[in-house]
Amino acid sequence: MIRLAFTIIAGVLLGGVVHLVSVLALPRIATQDAYSRLTPMTKENAVTALPLAEPSNAPIPFMDPAFAVAICRYDLKDGPLKLTVPVSQAYTSVSFYTRNEVAYYAINDRSAGRKVIELDLMTEEQHSALPEDEEVTAADRLIIDSPTTTGLIVLKALAPEPGLMPQAQASLAASKCTVETEPPPAKQPEPPPPPAPAPAPKGKR
Repeated sequence: MIRLAFTIIAGVLLGGVVHLVSVLALPRIATQDAYSRLTPMTKENAVTALPLAEPSNAPIPFMDPAFAVAICRYDLKDGPLKLTVPVSQAYTSVSFYTRNEVAYYAINDRSAGRKVIELDLMTEEQHSALPEDEEVTAADRLIIDSPTTTGLIVLKALAPEPGLMPQAQASLAASKCTVETEPPPAKQPEPPPPPAPAPAPKGKR
């Protein structure tokens, strides 16, 4: 009886290990992952609008027909990336994925609190190479570290009604995803105030 119990427990543990290894290895060995499917229809380091989702034909799985979708397939080998996404009237979101489809960051118009979502994407090495005396705050510039050199940025704009889809598509069409060949300039300190004028000499009595 004890031997049977140990056999069952060992089988369950072995099955769990095999399942975990399969799930972790699948994105690396898959030949038709999202990055591979989108490569022929997108440009590198540029925003490419995807066609609207249809029941029989969708560029990527689980596309919501109420959203306009655009993709930036990035490669940071030549430098950091500058991303600007105008906010649509309803809802706009930006999600970041590694080459192996691992999500590592997301932001939307509510959390950005601005009319334009603007940020810099770079590797950890490029981030560490920034000048040490550079003063960077969340209000000045948002910097996102990418775990991998290549990956995908998914831009979505909601169209609450079918008639508003052209507006959602137009907001994504105005987005930009470009490589910065030079590092972002450091924040310049404010110039000191001019010296106070010298007091006028007093007249003789």
